[in-house]
Amino acid sequence: MFNTLPFTVPPSVYVLGVRVDRLTRRQVVASLEHIIALARSSQDPLPCQQIITVNPEFVMAAQRNTLFRQCINQAALVMADGIGIVLAARYLRQPTPERVTGVDTLVDLAHLCASHSYRLYLLGAAPGIAEEAAQRLLNLAPGLMIAGTYAGSPAPAEEDEIIERIRTSQADVLCVAYGAPAQDLWIQRNLSRLPVAVAMGVGGSFDFLTGRQRRAPRWLQQLGLEWLYRLYREPWRWRRMLALPQFALQVVLKGHKLYDA
Repeated sequence: MFNTLPFTVPPSVYVLGVRVDRLTRRQVVASLEHIIALARSSQDPLPCQQIITVNPEFVMAAQRNTLFRQCINQAALVMADGIGIVLAARYLRQPTPERVTGVDTLVDLAHLCASHSYRLYLLGAAPGIAEEAAQRLLNLAPGLMIAGTYAGSPAPAEEDEIIERIRTSQADVLCVAYGAPAQDLWIQRNLSRLPVAVAMGVGGSFDFLTGRQRRAPRWLQQLGLEWLYRLYREPWRWRRMLALPQFALQVVLKGHKLYDA
């Protein structure tokens, strides 16, 4: 079952039982704008909508973690963050138009919020990083209103305090950087009481914005080799990168195999 959505569910492809919406970056922004505008104009509070970007590591983790797979499949929007997802969807003959990354969506959200006076809250990462990311977003999107920043943690014991901070801030959009699957499960667990229109897990996006992590040059991104650049910069990630050939093999062997959401 999907969340109760204030818009039409987009066309999707299921990659190893994990939903991926076949949307362009522009369509994602338009959907987000529609969700937030409806929440702002509604006299009665509308449920928060969860946004997830998935890559092959997410899909492989979802094979082992049923709750994580359900979390992804029930989200309002699920974008293809990772060239492996784009290639898998193409192999399954249900191609996604393009890759839509978490950090690009975060920047798009900042511009959207700045142009419509929506309030953005940044949650997660190490202490101080959310504040630096907020300053970077303010530079990229002049006029942006930062509702608040807080590191916190995904520990259940902190949830009440964090949600109260968000409520007090009167935020419209929440971006959570606790890493997957912790950030996405945190959002889903608190979806019914999050006082925002949209909540999205953004992984390491704050680190990219602050320069702690460097993105691949644009030409490497266009070639779909950003993963190789990151491995070059962070060779200790080689164990995590093993998920990529496993993912490709499973897609070839299992194709459209579906799981109950």
